[in-house]
Amino acid sequence: MKIAARGLTDVGRKRDHNEDSFLVDEELRLFVVADGMGGHAGGGTASSLAVETIRDAVRTASDAKPELFREPGPLVEGRLLEVLRDAVEGACAAIYRAAQGDPALAGMGTTVTAALLDGISVYIAHVGDSRCYLARKGRIYQISEDHSLVNEQLKAGAITPDEARHSRFKNIITRSVGFEEEVLVDMMGLETEPGDVFVLATDGLSNLVDDHEILRIANEPPLSDAPERLVALANERGGDDNVTVVVIRIE
Repeated sequence: MKIAARGLTDVGRKRDHNEDSFLVDEELRLFVVADGMGGHAGGGTASSLAVETIRDAVRTASDAKPELFREPGPLVEGRLLEVLRDAVEGACAAIYRAAQGDPALAGMGTTVTAALLDGISVYIAHVGDSRCYLARKGRIYQISEDHSLVNEQLKAGAITPDEARHSRFKNIITRSVGFEEEVLVDMMGLETEPGDVFVLATDGLSNLVDDHEILRIANEPPLSDAPERLVALANERGGDDNVTVVVIRIE
C-alpha cells in the first residue's frame, strides 16, 4: 500500500485562536484530527495533548511489535484496533489528569478522529463530531457517527436533516476525550482499495461544506491542494469555526 497524505488547519474567519490540532505521520501511517473545547487555554491544550499522546502510544507499540504494522492481519483479529483504542483511551486519561492539576484547564476536552493503516486495511477511532469520510468509486460515505445532540435528535426523528443542518444546537457534543477520565471510543476497520480517499475533518468544515463538494475536491489532483481548497471553501462561507482537514489517498 502506498499512501499520500496532506493536512491543514486554519483559525477561520470568526475565531481569534485555533483550538484544533492534527497529525500526518506517513511513517507510522497514523492520521488524526482533534477539535478542542474548554476555553481559550483548555481547547488548544486538549487537542494538542490528544494528538501527541496518540502519536507516542502508537510509536511505542510499533517499536515493541513492528510485525503488527508490517504484516497485515484479518480485521476480525483487531490487533491494530486495540493499539489505536488504547492510544485514544490513554489520551483521555492524560487530558483529564492535566485538567485536574490546573484550574485554568478545568473542563477541557476534545474530539478525536484517528486513522491507522497497515498494508491492506484502515482502522478508525472516533469520539465526538469530527468526521471520517471515505471517497470510493465516485461516491462518498461518512463512516463515523457524530456524537452530538443534533444527531441524537435526527436519529429519533425529532428533527429533519435540513433542521439538523441549521440547528442552533449543532455544536453540542455528547461524548469527548478528556472531559471525564474514561471514554467509550467507536472503533471501525475496513479493507482499502486502490484509489480510496479518506478525509478526516473537524466540524468547521462539515458544517459548511457538503459531502458532494468534499468528494469532488478530494478526488481532484493534485492531492497537495485538496486541504487548502476545502479550508478556503469553508472560509468563503463564513469560516465561523476553526477548520482542520486531513486527506489520505491510497495509491
